[in-house]
Amino acid sequence: MYRPKPKHTVSQFVVLTLIALGWFDIAPSSADDPLAPHPNVAAAIKQIDQVVSNGPFQPTWKSLETYEIPQWYKDAKFGIFIHWGVYSVPAFGSEWYPRQMYIDTERRGDNFFHHHVEKYGPHSEFGYKDFIPKFRAEHFNPDEWAALFQQAGARYVVPVAEHHDGFPMYDCSFTEWDATEMGPKRDIIAELGTAIRAHGMKLGLSSHRAFNWKYFVRSPNFDNADPKYSRLYGRPMPFLFKDDAADYKKRFEPQDEQFKEDWLARTCEIVDKYDPDLVWFDFGITNSQETTFTANHFSPYLQRFAAYYYNQTSKQERPLGIVNYKWQAFPEGAAVLDLERSKMDAIRVPFWQTDTAISSSSWGYTENQKYKSAGRLVDDLVDIVSKNGCLLLNVGPRADGTIPQKDRDILLSIGEWLRVNGEAIYATNYWKTYGEGPTKTTTGHLAEHKDQPFTARDIRFTTKDDALYAILLDWPESQQVTIKTLTDSNPHLPKISSIELLGSDAEISWTRDSNGLHIKLPADRPCDYAYTLKLR
Repeated sequence: MYRPKPKHTVSQFVVLTLIALGWFDIAPSSADDPLAPHPNVAAAIKQIDQVVSNGPFQPTWKSLETYEIPQWYKDAKFGIFIHWGVYSVPAFGSEWYPRQMYIDTERRGDNFFHHHVEKYGPHSEFGYKDFIPKFRAEHFNPDEWAALFQQAGARYVVPVAEHHDGFPMYDCSFTEWDATEMGPKRDIIAELGTAIRAHGMKLGLSSHRAFNWKYFVRSPNFDNADPKYSRLYGRPMPFLFKDDAADYKKRFEPQDEQFKEDWLARTCEIVDKYDPDLVWFDFGITNSQETTFTANHFSPYLQRFAAYYYNQTSKQERPLGIVNYKWQAFPEGAAVLDLERSKMDAIRVPFWQTDTAISSSSWGYTENQKYKSAGRLVDDLVDIVSKNGCLLLNVGPRADGTIPQKDRDILLSIGEWLRVNGEAIYATNYWKTYGEGPTKTTTGHLAEHKDQPFTARDIRFTTKDDALYAILLDWPESQQVTIKTLTDSNPHLPKISSIELLGSDAEISWTRDSNGLHIKLPADRPCDYAYTLKLR
Protein backbone atom coordinates (compact mmCIF):
# COMPACT_ATOMS: atom_id res chain seq x y z
CA MET A 1 0.00 0.00 0.00
CA TYR A 2 1.16 3.54 -0.69
CA ARG A 3 1.86 5.45 2.51
CA PRO A 4 0.70 9.06 2.51
CA LYS A 5 3.05 11.74 3.71
CA PRO A 6 2.31 13.34 7.08
CA LYS A 7 -0.36 16.00 6.86
CA HIS A 8 0.68 19.46 5.78
CA THR A 9 -0.61 22.42 7.71
CA VAL A 10 -2.68 24.87 5.68
CA SER A 11 0.15 27.42 5.66
CA GLN A 12 2.68 24.86 4.44
CA PHE A 13 0.32 23.78 1.74
CA VAL A 14 -0.42 27.29 0.51
CA VAL A 15 3.32 27.92 0.11
CA LEU A 16 3.68 24.74 -1.93
CA THR A 17 0.83 25.63 -4.23
CA LEU A 18 2.02 29.18 -4.70
CA ILE A 19 5.42 27.82 -5.71
CA ALA A 20 3.67 25.51 -8.18
CA LEU A 21 1.85 28.45 -9.66
CA GLY A 22 5.04 30.39 -10.10
CA TRP A 23 3.99 33.12 -7.67
CA PHE A 24 7.24 32.64 -5.76
CA ASP A 25 10.48 32.80 -7.75
CA ILE A 26 11.80 29.47 -6.50
CA ALA A 27 13.03 27.04 -9.14
CA PRO A 28 12.42 23.33 -8.67
CA SER A 29 15.46 21.69 -7.12
CA SER A 30 15.00 18.41 -8.96
CA ALA A 31 13.63 17.06 -12.22
CA ASP A 32 11.57 14.77 -10.00
CA ASP A 33 9.65 17.64 -8.43
CA PRO A 34 6.00 16.64 -9.04
CA LEU A 35 4.90 20.28 -9.09
CA ALA A 36 7.28 21.19 -11.90
CA PRO A 37 6.70 20.41 -15.57
CA HIS A 38 7.69 16.84 -16.31
CA PRO A 39 11.22 16.87 -17.77
CA ASN A 40 10.05 15.01 -20.90
CA VAL A 41 7.45 17.60 -21.88
CA ALA A 42 9.67 20.29 -23.39
CA ALA A 43 11.34 17.95 -25.89
CA ALA A 44 7.98 16.44 -26.81
CA ILE A 45 6.47 19.86 -27.51
CA LYS A 46 9.41 20.79 -29.72
CA GLN A 47 8.94 17.65 -31.80
CA ILE A 48 5.16 18.18 -31.99
CA ASP A 49 5.49 21.72 -33.27
CA GLN A 50 7.99 20.61 -35.89
CA VAL A 51 5.54 18.03 -37.26
CA VAL A 52 2.79 20.61 -37.23
CA SER A 53 4.82 23.22 -39.10
CA ASN A 54 5.97 20.75 -41.78
CA GLY A 55 2.64 19.10 -42.55
CA PRO A 56 -0.22 19.85 -44.91
CA PHE A 57 -2.51 20.70 -41.96
CA GLN A 58 -1.71 23.85 -40.04
CA PRO A 59 -3.00 24.76 -36.56
CA THR A 60 -5.75 27.06 -37.80
CA TRP A 61 -9.45 26.39 -38.12
CA LYS A 62 -9.33 27.34 -41.80
CA SER A 63 -6.72 24.68 -42.50
CA LEU A 64 -8.36 22.04 -40.31
CA GLU A 65 -11.73 22.56 -41.95
CA THR A 66 -10.31 21.11 -45.18
CA TYR A 67 -10.45 17.75 -43.38
CA GLU A 68 -12.61 14.97 -44.85
CA ILE A 69 -14.09 12.17 -42.77
CA PRO A 70 -12.76 8.74 -43.86
CA GLN A 71 -15.28 6.49 -45.59
CA TRP A 72 -14.57 3.49 -43.33
CA TYR A 73 -15.99 5.42 -40.39
CA LYS A 74 -19.14 6.44 -42.25
CA ASP A 75 -19.60 2.78 -43.22
CA ALA A 76 -18.84 1.28 -39.79
CA LYS A 77 -21.92 2.61 -37.94
CA PHE A 78 -21.27 0.66 -34.73
CA GLY A 79 -18.37 0.71 -32.28
CA ILE A 80 -17.56 -0.38 -28.74
CA PHE A 81 -16.41 2.02 -26.02
CA ILE A 82 -14.56 0.65 -22.95
CA HIS A 83 -14.37 2.40 -19.57
CA TRP A 84 -11.91 0.41 -17.50
CA GLY A 85 -9.51 1.66 -14.88
CA VAL A 86 -8.71 1.94 -11.19
CA TYR A 87 -12.28 3.17 -10.56
CA SER A 88 -13.40 -0.40 -11.34
CA VAL A 89 -11.95 -1.52 -8.00
CA PRO A 90 -14.39 0.25 -5.63
CA ALA A 91 -17.16 -0.52 -8.17
CA PHE A 92 -19.55 1.82 -6.40
CA GLY A 93 -21.92 4.42 -7.83
CA SER A 94 -20.16 5.25 -11.08
CA GLU A 95 -16.79 5.75 -12.75
CA TRP A 96 -16.73 9.18 -11.05
CA TYR A 97 -15.93 7.49 -7.74
CA PRO A 98 -12.40 9.03 -7.74
CA ARG A 99 -13.91 12.52 -7.63
CA GLN A 100 -17.02 11.90 -5.56
CA MET A 101 -15.18 10.04 -2.79
CA TYR A 102 -13.71 13.43 -1.80
CA ILE A 103 -17.05 15.32 -1.91
CA ASP A 104 -19.45 15.00 1.02
CA THR A 105 -22.69 15.33 -0.97
CA GLU A 106 -24.99 12.95 -2.79
CA ARG A 107 -24.62 12.29 -6.50
CA ARG A 108 -27.56 10.54 -8.13
CA GLY A 109 -28.68 9.14 -4.79
CA ASP A 110 -25.30 7.94 -3.49
CA ASN A 111 -22.95 9.58 -1.00
CA PHE A 112 -19.58 8.28 -2.18
CA PHE A 113 -17.75 10.14 0.60
CA HIS A 114 -19.60 8.36 3.42
CA HIS A 115 -19.36 5.02 1.62
CA HIS A 116 -15.61 5.45 1.28
CA VAL A 117 -15.01 6.36 4.92
CA GLU A 118 -17.18 3.49 6.15
CA LYS A 119 -15.58 0.87 3.91
CA TYR A 120 -11.97 2.03 3.55
CA GLY A 121 -11.32 4.61 6.26
CA PRO A 122 -10.52 8.35 6.25
CA HIS A 123 -9.11 9.97 3.13
CA SER A 124 -5.85 10.83 4.85
CA GLU A 125 -5.19 7.11 5.37
CA PHE A 126 -6.77 5.55 2.28
CA GLY A 127 -7.08 7.71 -0.81
CA TYR A 128 -7.82 6.91 -4.42
CA LYS A 129 -4.16 6.06 -5.03
CA ASP A 130 -4.50 3.16 -2.59
CA PHE A 131 -6.89 1.37 -4.94
CA ILE A 132 -4.11 1.06 -7.55
CA PRO A 133 -2.44 -2.06 -6.06
CA LYS A 134 -5.88 -3.71 -6.04
CA PHE A 135 -6.29 -3.08 -9.77
CA ARG A 136 -4.51 -6.21 -10.99
CA ALA A 137 -6.37 -7.15 -14.20
CA GLU A 138 -5.38 -10.73 -13.48
CA HIS A 139 -7.99 -12.22 -15.87
CA PHE A 140 -7.62 -9.69 -18.67
CA ASN A 141 -7.49 -11.47 -22.01
CA PRO A 142 -7.44 -8.95 -24.86
CA ASP A 143 -8.05 -11.58 -27.53
CA GLU A 144 -11.24 -12.74 -25.78
CA TRP A 145 -12.44 -9.15 -25.54
CA ALA A 146 -11.76 -8.49 -29.20
CA ALA A 147 -13.51 -11.72 -30.25
CA LEU A 148 -16.58 -10.68 -28.23
CA PHE A 149 -16.69 -7.23 -29.81
CA GLN A 150 -16.34 -8.73 -33.26
CA GLN A 151 -19.23 -11.12 -32.53
CA ALA A 152 -21.26 -8.11 -31.39
CA GLY A 153 -20.88 -6.64 -34.88
CA ALA A 154 -18.60 -3.76 -33.92
CA ARG A 155 -16.37 -2.30 -36.60
CA TYR A 156 -14.24 -0.15 -34.28
CA VAL A 157 -13.30 -0.23 -30.58
CA VAL A 158 -12.38 2.74 -28.39
CA PRO A 159 -10.82 1.94 -25.01
CA VAL A 160 -10.25 4.80 -22.57
CA ALA A 161 -6.53 5.55 -22.65
CA GLU A 162 -6.76 7.96 -19.70
CA HIS A 163 -9.79 8.95 -17.69
CA HIS A 164 -10.22 12.04 -15.51
CA ASP A 165 -8.51 10.19 -12.66
CA GLY A 166 -5.08 10.77 -14.20
CA PHE A 167 -4.08 7.09 -14.43
CA PRO A 168 -3.07 6.23 -18.03
CA MET A 169 -3.84 2.70 -19.13
CA TYR A 170 -0.73 2.73 -21.31
CA ASP A 171 3.00 3.33 -21.14
CA CYS A 172 3.00 7.08 -20.49
CA SER A 173 6.30 8.98 -20.60
CA PHE A 174 5.00 11.85 -18.47
CA THR A 175 4.02 10.13 -15.22
CA GLU A 176 5.01 7.10 -13.20
CA TRP A 177 1.35 6.66 -12.23
CA ASP A 178 0.33 4.43 -15.13
CA ALA A 179 -0.72 0.83 -15.80
CA THR A 180 2.73 -0.29 -16.94
CA GLU A 181 4.43 0.75 -13.70
CA MET A 182 1.63 0.23 -11.17
CA GLY A 183 -1.49 -1.90 -10.79
CA PRO A 184 -1.59 -4.40 -13.68
CA LYS A 185 1.97 -3.53 -14.74
CA ARG A 186 0.91 -4.16 -18.34
CA ASP A 187 0.47 -1.89 -21.33
CA ILE A 188 -3.26 -2.42 -21.57
CA ILE A 189 -3.70 -0.23 -24.64
CA ALA A 190 -0.89 -1.92 -26.58
CA GLU A 191 -2.23 -5.41 -25.86
CA LEU A 192 -5.83 -4.51 -26.59
CA GLY A 193 -4.92 -2.56 -29.73
CA THR A 194 -3.06 -5.55 -31.17
CA ALA A 195 -6.00 -7.85 -30.49
CA ILE A 196 -8.59 -5.44 -31.91
CA ARG A 197 -6.71 -5.06 -35.16
CA ALA A 198 -6.05 -8.79 -35.40
CA HIS A 199 -9.83 -9.26 -35.40
CA GLY A 200 -10.26 -6.83 -38.29
CA MET A 201 -11.59 -3.84 -36.34
CA LYS A 202 -10.33 -0.27 -36.19
CA LEU A 203 -8.70 1.07 -33.01
CA GLY A 204 -9.76 4.31 -31.38
CA LEU A 205 -8.48 5.78 -28.13
CA SER A 206 -10.18 8.21 -25.79
CA SER A 207 -8.63 10.90 -23.62
CA HIS A 208 -10.49 12.43 -20.67
CA ARG A 209 -7.28 13.99 -19.41
CA ALA A 210 -8.34 17.62 -19.76
CA PHE A 211 -10.74 17.47 -16.80
CA ASN A 212 -8.07 16.14 -14.44
CA TRP A 213 -7.37 19.85 -13.85
CA LYS A 214 -10.64 20.22 -11.93
CA TYR A 215 -11.44 16.61 -11.09
CA PHE A 216 -10.12 16.12 -7.57
CA VAL A 217 -11.58 18.42 -4.91
CA ARG A 218 -9.03 19.01 -2.16
CA SER A 219 -8.85 19.52 1.59
CA PRO A 220 -5.64 19.85 3.63
CA ASN A 221 -6.43 16.56 5.38
CA PHE A 222 -6.95 14.59 2.14
CA ASP A 223 -4.14 12.57 0.61
CA ASN A 224 -4.73 14.37 -2.70
CA ALA A 225 -3.51 17.62 -1.12
CA ASP A 226 0.01 16.23 -0.89
CA PRO A 227 2.14 17.59 -3.78
CA LYS A 228 3.97 14.24 -3.83
CA TYR A 229 0.99 12.75 -5.66
CA SER A 230 0.55 15.57 -8.16
CA ARG A 231 1.33 13.42 -11.18
CA LEU A 232 -1.74 11.34 -10.37
CA TYR A 233 -4.20 13.82 -8.88
CA GLY A 234 -2.89 16.91 -10.63
CA ARG A 235 -1.30 19.87 -8.91
CA PRO A 236 -3.20 20.98 -5.79
CA MET A 237 -4.21 24.39 -7.09
CA PRO A 238 -5.66 26.84 -4.53
CA PHE A 239 -9.08 27.01 -6.23
CA LEU A 240 -9.55 23.28 -5.60
CA PHE A 241 -9.74 24.03 -1.85
CA LYS A 242 -12.61 26.51 -2.14
CA ASP A 243 -15.99 25.69 -0.60
CA ASP A 244 -17.63 25.49 -4.04
CA ALA A 245 -14.76 23.68 -5.78
CA ALA A 246 -17.04 20.74 -6.58
CA ASP A 247 -19.32 22.89 -8.73
CA TYR A 248 -17.33 22.80 -11.97
CA LYS A 249 -20.37 23.88 -14.01
CA LYS A 250 -20.63 27.13 -12.08
CA ARG A 251 -16.93 27.90 -12.15
CA PHE A 252 -14.34 26.22 -14.35
CA GLU A 253 -10.97 27.92 -13.94
CA PRO A 254 -9.06 27.76 -17.24
CA GLN A 255 -6.20 25.27 -17.38
CA ASP A 256 -2.81 26.96 -17.15
CA GLU A 257 -0.06 26.64 -19.75
CA GLN A 258 1.84 23.99 -17.82
CA PHE A 259 -1.21 21.75 -17.77
CA LYS A 260 -2.02 22.33 -21.44
CA GLU A 261 1.55 21.62 -22.56
CA ASP A 262 1.46 18.38 -20.57
CA TRP A 263 -1.94 17.52 -22.09
CA LEU A 264 -0.63 18.09 -25.61
CA ALA A 265 2.47 15.99 -25.00
CA ARG A 266 0.44 13.11 -23.56
CA THR A 267 -2.17 13.16 -26.29
CA CYS A 268 0.32 13.25 -29.13
CA GLU A 269 2.22 10.41 -27.49
CA ILE A 270 -0.77 8.07 -27.77
CA VAL A 271 -0.86 8.90 -31.48
CA ASP A 272 2.81 8.04 -31.89
CA LYS A 273 2.81 4.89 -29.73
CA TYR A 274 -0.50 3.31 -30.72
CA ASP A 275 -1.40 4.83 -34.10
CA PRO A 276 -5.14 5.07 -33.38
CA ASP A 277 -7.63 5.40 -36.21
CA LEU A 278 -9.72 7.69 -34.01
CA VAL A 279 -9.15 9.90 -30.97
CA TRP A 280 -12.15 10.72 -28.76
CA PHE A 281 -12.17 13.71 -26.40
CA ASP A 282 -14.36 14.27 -23.39
CA PHE A 283 -15.72 17.64 -22.29
CA GLY A 284 -12.70 19.04 -20.43
CA ILE A 285 -11.27 20.45 -23.66
CA THR A 286 -13.96 23.12 -23.36
CA ASN A 287 -15.46 24.29 -20.11
CA SER A 288 -19.14 24.57 -21.07
CA GLN A 289 -21.70 23.75 -23.72
CA GLU A 290 -22.01 27.46 -24.52
CA THR A 291 -18.30 28.11 -25.11
CA THR A 292 -17.59 28.33 -28.83
CA PHE A 293 -14.35 27.27 -30.48
CA THR A 294 -13.62 30.94 -31.20
CA ALA A 295 -13.82 31.81 -27.49
CA ASN A 296 -12.30 28.66 -26.00
CA HIS A 297 -8.93 29.24 -24.30
CA PHE A 298 -8.05 25.61 -25.09
CA SER A 299 -8.49 26.08 -28.86
CA PRO A 300 -4.81 26.71 -29.75
CA TYR A 301 -3.93 23.36 -28.19
CA LEU A 302 -6.78 21.58 -29.94
CA GLN A 303 -5.59 23.08 -33.22
CA ARG A 304 -2.03 21.95 -32.60
CA PHE A 305 -3.16 18.44 -31.68
CA ALA A 306 -5.50 18.07 -34.67
CA ALA A 307 -2.85 19.34 -37.07
CA TYR A 308 -0.30 16.96 -35.54
CA TYR A 309 -2.64 13.96 -35.70
CA TYR A 310 -3.86 14.64 -39.22
CA ASN A 311 -0.31 15.29 -40.43
CA GLN A 312 1.02 12.10 -38.89
CA THR A 313 -1.75 9.97 -40.41
CA SER A 314 -1.48 11.73 -43.77
CA LYS A 315 2.04 10.31 -44.09
CA GLN A 316 0.71 6.75 -44.00
CA GLU A 317 -1.00 4.61 -46.58
CA ARG A 318 -4.28 4.65 -44.72
CA PRO A 319 -7.13 7.10 -44.12
CA LEU A 320 -6.67 10.20 -42.00
CA GLY A 321 -7.29 9.91 -38.30
CA ILE A 322 -10.62 10.97 -36.82
CA VAL A 323 -11.18 13.36 -33.91
CA ASN A 324 -14.40 13.18 -31.88
CA TYR A 325 -15.38 16.28 -29.90
CA LYS A 326 -18.29 17.48 -27.77
CA TRP A 327 -20.34 20.64 -27.72
CA GLN A 328 -18.65 23.45 -29.69
CA ALA A 329 -14.98 22.59 -29.13
CA PHE A 330 -14.30 22.31 -32.90
CA PRO A 331 -15.94 23.81 -35.97
CA GLU A 332 -18.05 21.07 -37.51
CA GLY A 333 -15.86 20.73 -40.60
CA ALA A 334 -12.66 20.08 -38.65
CA ALA A 335 -13.67 16.96 -36.69
CA VAL A 336 -16.68 14.75 -35.85
CA LEU A 337 -19.32 15.85 -33.35
CA ASP A 338 -20.12 13.38 -30.56
CA LEU A 339 -23.29 13.48 -28.44
CA GLU A 340 -23.13 11.92 -24.97
CA ARG A 341 -26.23 9.90 -24.07
CA SER A 342 -28.18 11.90 -26.62
CA LYS A 343 -29.29 11.77 -30.25
CA MET A 344 -30.37 13.97 -33.12
CA ASP A 345 -34.05 14.48 -33.91
CA ALA A 346 -33.37 14.89 -37.64
CA ILE A 347 -30.79 14.06 -40.30
CA ARG A 348 -27.54 15.89 -39.66
CA VAL A 349 -24.95 16.56 -42.29
CA PRO A 350 -22.02 16.17 -41.70
CA PHE A 351 -21.69 12.73 -40.12
CA TRP A 352 -21.94 12.50 -36.31
CA GLN A 353 -21.79 10.04 -33.42
CA THR A 354 -23.65 9.15 -30.24
CA ASP A 355 -21.78 7.65 -27.32
CA THR A 356 -23.84 5.85 -24.71
CA ALA A 357 -23.54 2.82 -22.46
CA ILE A 358 -25.14 -0.55 -21.93
CA SER A 359 -25.70 0.65 -18.38
CA SER A 360 -27.88 3.66 -17.66
CA SER A 361 -26.24 4.16 -14.25
CA SER A 362 -22.50 4.15 -14.95
CA TRP A 363 -19.82 3.96 -17.64
CA GLY A 364 -17.38 1.97 -15.53
CA TYR A 365 -18.24 -1.31 -13.79
CA THR A 366 -20.23 -1.05 -10.59
CA GLU A 367 -22.22 -3.51 -8.58
CA ASN A 368 -25.98 -3.32 -9.19
CA GLN A 369 -25.73 -1.92 -12.70
CA LYS A 370 -28.96 -0.67 -14.27
CA TYR A 371 -28.97 -2.27 -17.70
CA LYS A 372 -30.74 -1.25 -20.87
CA SER A 373 -32.31 -3.96 -23.02
CA ALA A 374 -30.69 -5.15 -26.24
CA GLY A 375 -33.89 -4.20 -28.04
CA ARG A 376 -33.68 -0.59 -26.89
CA LEU A 377 -30.04 -0.39 -27.97
CA VAL A 378 -30.82 -1.85 -31.41
CA ASP A 379 -33.60 0.72 -31.82
CA ASP A 380 -31.15 3.48 -30.89
CA LEU A 381 -28.64 2.18 -33.43
CA VAL A 382 -31.27 2.17 -36.19
CA ASP A 383 -32.53 5.64 -35.27
CA ILE A 384 -29.00 7.07 -35.22
CA VAL A 385 -27.95 5.49 -38.53
CA SER A 386 -31.11 6.77 -40.24
CA LYS A 387 -30.02 10.29 -39.26
CA ASN A 388 -26.47 9.96 -40.66
CA GLY A 389 -24.78 8.96 -37.41
CA CYS A 390 -23.02 6.06 -35.74
CA LEU A 391 -23.28 4.51 -32.29
CA LEU A 392 -20.37 4.04 -29.88
CA LEU A 393 -21.67 1.69 -27.16
CA ASN A 394 -19.83 1.37 -23.86
CA VAL A 395 -19.08 -1.65 -21.66
CA GLY A 396 -17.46 -1.57 -18.23
CA PRO A 397 -15.23 -4.54 -17.34
CA ARG A 398 -14.52 -5.59 -13.76
CA ALA A 399 -11.20 -4.76 -12.13
CA ASP A 400 -9.96 -8.32 -12.72
CA GLY A 401 -10.40 -7.92 -16.49
CA THR A 402 -13.60 -9.93 -16.94
CA ILE A 403 -16.62 -8.55 -18.76
CA PRO A 404 -19.85 -9.21 -16.82
CA GLN A 405 -22.13 -11.86 -18.30
CA LYS A 406 -25.03 -9.43 -18.65
CA ASP A 407 -22.87 -7.12 -20.80
CA ARG A 408 -21.77 -10.08 -22.88
CA ASP A 409 -25.34 -11.28 -23.40
CA ILE A 410 -26.48 -7.85 -24.57
CA LEU A 411 -23.56 -7.50 -26.97
CA LEU A 412 -24.14 -10.95 -28.42
CA SER A 413 -27.84 -10.19 -28.89
CA ILE A 414 -26.96 -7.06 -30.85
CA GLY A 415 -24.53 -9.10 -32.92
CA GLU A 416 -27.20 -11.68 -33.65
CA TRP A 417 -29.54 -8.91 -34.84
CA LEU A 418 -26.84 -7.43 -37.06
CA ARG A 419 -26.16 -10.78 -38.69
CA VAL A 420 -29.75 -10.72 -39.95
CA ASN A 421 -30.18 -7.00 -40.54
CA GLY A 422 -26.66 -5.67 -40.97
CA GLU A 423 -27.06 -4.94 -44.67
CA ALA A 424 -29.54 -2.20 -43.67
CA ILE A 425 -26.94 -0.68 -41.32
CA TYR A 426 -23.36 -1.11 -42.53
CA ALA A 427 -22.22 1.06 -45.46
CA THR A 428 -25.68 2.58 -45.85
CA ASN A 429 -26.65 6.20 -46.43
CA TYR A 430 -29.43 8.31 -45.02
CA TRP A 431 -32.47 8.72 -47.26
CA LYS A 432 -34.58 11.78 -48.11
CA THR A 433 -36.20 11.55 -44.69
CA TYR A 434 -35.06 9.61 -41.65
CA GLY A 435 -38.45 8.04 -41.03
CA GLU A 436 -41.90 8.45 -39.59
CA GLY A 437 -43.91 7.71 -36.47
CA PRO A 438 -45.29 9.29 -33.31
CA THR A 439 -42.31 8.85 -30.97
CA LYS A 440 -40.06 11.88 -30.78
CA THR A 441 -36.35 11.79 -29.98
CA THR A 442 -35.28 13.90 -27.01
CA THR A 443 -32.28 16.10 -27.76
CA GLY A 444 -29.70 17.80 -25.55
CA HIS A 445 -26.72 16.65 -23.48
CA LEU A 446 -27.48 13.53 -21.38
CA ALA A 447 -31.11 13.57 -22.57
CA GLU A 448 -31.63 9.88 -23.35
CA HIS A 449 -33.40 9.15 -20.05
CA LYS A 450 -36.32 11.24 -21.31
CA ASP A 451 -36.85 9.09 -24.41
CA GLN A 452 -39.98 6.97 -24.71
CA PRO A 453 -39.97 3.45 -26.22
CA PHE A 454 -40.49 3.25 -29.96
CA THR A 455 -43.65 1.66 -31.32
CA ALA A 456 -44.65 -0.37 -34.37
CA ARG A 457 -45.64 2.89 -36.07
CA ASP A 458 -42.07 4.19 -35.74
CA ILE A 459 -40.18 3.42 -38.93
CA ARG A 460 -36.67 4.40 -40.02
CA PHE A 461 -35.13 4.48 -43.50
CA THR A 462 -31.65 3.74 -44.81
CA THR A 463 -30.50 3.18 -48.36
CA LYS A 464 -27.73 1.40 -50.26
CA ASP A 465 -27.28 0.84 -54.00
CA ASP A 466 -30.76 0.26 -55.46
CA ALA A 467 -32.40 -0.73 -52.16
CA LEU A 468 -34.42 1.28 -49.66
CA TYR A 469 -34.63 -0.24 -46.19
CA ALA A 470 -37.66 0.48 -44.02
CA ILE A 471 -36.95 -0.69 -40.47
CA LEU A 472 -39.92 -1.21 -38.16
CA LEU A 473 -38.92 -0.45 -34.57
CA ASP A 474 -41.54 -2.84 -33.19
CA TRP A 475 -43.66 -5.68 -34.52
CA PRO A 476 -47.31 -4.79 -35.21
CA GLU A 477 -49.63 -7.23 -33.45
CA SER A 478 -51.99 -7.06 -36.43
CA GLN A 479 -49.13 -8.10 -38.74
CA GLN A 480 -50.17 -5.18 -40.91
CA VAL A 481 -48.11 -2.05 -41.41
CA THR A 482 -48.74 1.11 -43.42
CA ILE A 483 -45.73 3.27 -44.30
CA LYS A 484 -47.32 6.64 -44.88
CA THR A 485 -44.21 8.22 -46.37
CA LEU A 486 -44.24 5.79 -49.30
CA THR A 487 -47.41 6.85 -51.09
CA ASP A 488 -47.75 6.04 -54.77
CA SER A 489 -47.02 9.70 -55.52
CA ASN A 490 -43.73 9.86 -53.61
CA PRO A 491 -41.25 11.37 -56.11
CA HIS A 492 -38.24 9.78 -54.39
CA LEU A 493 -39.58 6.25 -54.85
CA PRO A 494 -41.70 6.27 -58.03
CA LYS A 495 -42.08 2.50 -58.17
CA ILE A 496 -41.50 -0.62 -56.09
CA SER A 497 -40.85 -3.94 -57.80
CA SER A 498 -40.17 -6.17 -54.78
CA ILE A 499 -40.30 -6.27 -50.99
CA GLU A 500 -38.60 -8.77 -48.70
CA LEU A 501 -38.32 -9.14 -44.95
CA LEU A 502 -34.69 -9.70 -43.99
CA GLY A 503 -34.21 -13.03 -42.25
CA SER A 504 -37.48 -14.47 -43.60
CA ASP A 505 -38.23 -16.62 -46.65
CA ALA A 506 -41.91 -15.73 -46.53
CA GLU A 507 -43.43 -13.98 -49.51
CA ILE A 508 -44.54 -10.46 -48.67
CA SER A 509 -47.85 -9.14 -50.00
CA TRP A 510 -48.39 -5.40 -50.38
CA THR A 511 -50.38 -2.65 -52.01
CA ARG A 512 -49.68 1.01 -52.54
CA ASP A 513 -51.99 4.00 -52.83
CA SER A 514 -52.32 7.66 -51.87
CA ASN A 515 -52.38 6.74 -48.17
CA GLY A 516 -49.07 4.89 -48.24
CA LEU A 517 -47.49 1.47 -48.66
CA HIS A 518 -49.60 -1.27 -47.04
CA ILE A 519 -47.72 -4.45 -46.13
CA LYS A 520 -48.90 -7.80 -44.77
CA LEU A 521 -46.21 -9.39 -42.59
CA PRO A 522 -45.76 -13.14 -42.05
CA ALA A 523 -46.80 -14.84 -38.82
CA ASP A 524 -43.23 -15.52 -37.65
CA ARG A 525 -40.78 -12.82 -36.68
CA PRO A 526 -37.33 -13.20 -38.24
CA CYS A 527 -35.48 -11.75 -35.22
CA ASP A 528 -36.13 -10.43 -31.73
CA TYR A 529 -36.08 -6.68 -32.29
CA ALA A 530 -36.35 -4.16 -35.12
CA TYR A 531 -37.54 -5.66 -38.43
CA THR A 532 -36.18 -4.71 -41.83
CA LEU A 533 -38.16 -4.50 -45.05
CA LYS A 534 -35.99 -4.32 -48.16
CA LEU A 535 -37.64 -2.44 -51.02
CA ARG A 536 -36.47 -2.37 -54.62
